[in-house]
Amino acid sequence: MKIELDSPDAGRFQDRRDAGYQLAWALKGYRGRRPLVLGIPRGGMVLADVIARELGGDLDVALVRKLRAPNHPDLSIGAITESGLIFLIDGWDASPAKIDLKSQAAAAMSDLRQQRRLLSPASDPFDPAGRTVIIVDDGVVTGASMGSALRALQATGARSVIAAVAIASRDSVESLKREADDVVCLAATDSFYAVSPFFLNFAEVTDYEVAKFLRDATRRSRRDRAV
Repeated sequence: MKIELDSPDAGRFQDRRDAGYQLAWALKGYRGRRPLVLGIPRGGMVLADVIARELGGDLDVALVRKLRAPNHPDLSIGAITESGLIFLIDGWDASPAKIDLKSQAAAAMSDLRQQRRLLSPASDPFDPAGRTVIIVDDGVVTGASMGSALRALQATGARSVIAAVAIASRDSVESLKREADDVVCLAATDSFYAVSPFFLNFAEVTDYEVAKFLRDATRRSRRDRAV
């Protein structure tokens, strides 16, 4: 089904790698600081891989699981990180629905632990303390996943936390500005129904691809340290 968007940015990116190179250029001021680049899987990892290569940074995955409204599985009300931090979208944080989140959060944490073992079984997560950290995603609609990851990182002692995204709603950009030290967004629009129309090629990204990004990044890091 073709979605018509009242936005000049529709079809702006060839694919996620194209968006990654554009974001890397916008983030070029961080080159030479060896930033820690965290991609939100799966799509965000394609952009994060490009950015880490272009900026000479370390690559890892930011594991976040969305939380859904009771009896409404298509409605996202927040997210939980692998550290256990829960972020609820404004309006839901004061809702009685949060009482029903305990079992959902426990299941999400189990899924996140399993995902970490699947994607990077041979390495532990990077320690962000004292580092410049860039969290990357291909698109942000509500900001729940990105916002939760940003909040978690702010509590780790990271030197600075930057949100980098190809396309986002204007409301979510304003929300991210309250959580990040800097927000880099290539295109922000009010007419935002889905991420895919902004990419000419929006092929599915697999866990295998994400795991390969991480393995290749580990090899690069070891090679650089050996030089």
